[in-house]
Amino acid sequence: MAIAKAERLMNLALCLLGTRRPLSKRELRDSIEAYVEASRPGQGTAGSDDSFNRMFERDKDDLRELGLVIETVESLDGEVGYLARRDSNRLPPITLDAEEAAALGLAAKVWQQARLAGAASGALQKLRAAGLPEDVDPYEAHSALEPRIPVHEAAFEPLMLACRDRRPVVFDYRKANAAQPEVRHVEPWALECWRGHWYLAGFDSDRGAERVFRLSRITGKVRSRGARFTAPVPDVVTVRETVASWAGETADRSARIRLRTGAGYPLRAKAAAVRELGDGWDELEIPYGHGLDAWLVEFGPDVVVLEPAELRADVVDRLRAVAKG
Repeated sequence: MAIAKAERLMNLALCLLGTRRPLSKRELRDSIEAYVEASRPGQGTAGSDDSFNRMFERDKDDLRELGLVIETVESLDGEVGYLARRDSNRLPPITLDAEEAAALGLAAKVWQQARLAGAASGALQKLRAAGLPEDVDPYEAHSALEPRIPVHEAAFEPLMLACRDRRPVVFDYRKANAAQPEVRHVEPWALECWRGHWYLAGFDSDRGAERVFRLSRITGKVRSRGARFTAPVPDVVTVRETVASWAGETADRSARIRLRTGAGYPLRAKAAAVRELGDGWDELEIPYGHGLDAWLVEFGPDVVVLEPAELRADVVDRLRAVAKG
């Protein structure tokens, strides 16, 4: 049924685009096979006319929703006709300079490790067919750096589609300090990659507040919910800023930790001071903000928190939860 309707819509669009004068319903009815079939007597002439009229009106509305500009013209004798002028349904030519083409090529390369690679390559091929200059290669290397955004989490694609379609989702989420995952009902807003990890920002329906979730901590499948968003979506979703504040990027306090020599380079990059202790250990002063305990746990036995006491206690609690499994 879907294929038959798509073929019918395509035939109607071609008829309306291919004519230089308005075509009446009768002319369209006789030109498209599907309309001819719908008009064949079966339950009487009136019934067949009604069937065609309903089908034609639905098809006309569907084409307009797809963006086709269809004009309705009334002739001098009162007959109504339809046509789609080419100049009203033609996109402007696509013109890209070398820098713009390079930017598109760079964006396509970013997704070569993700399932979006095919879509990105297909988009560039369509641009080439639509008029991208032949002397511009969007895949040509313009820099010694070639970016990659790894996407290994199975939750990425369903969440990306849910963000696009504004569909609430349900998934099991295991916090760093929790032994078992919890069911979370979320209205997804946006995905963003930060420090090599993907995060989802959205409205947590159970908690009634904005939350950020790390995709690597989502277990099982992401399930869609047959509902609508209940909370407004912000104009700007600051995923990176929220995660950065949790990781101590915007902290106004400091913490002292011991770090094994040769380990924890991300911590060393953020350190305000580093002092060698000997015996394979260094002492670091690092920014301390909400969520720093979760970040420190990722370094396992290479990190020991010296102060403040509440940060040390939080890290110990998280490690115990991980040990319990």
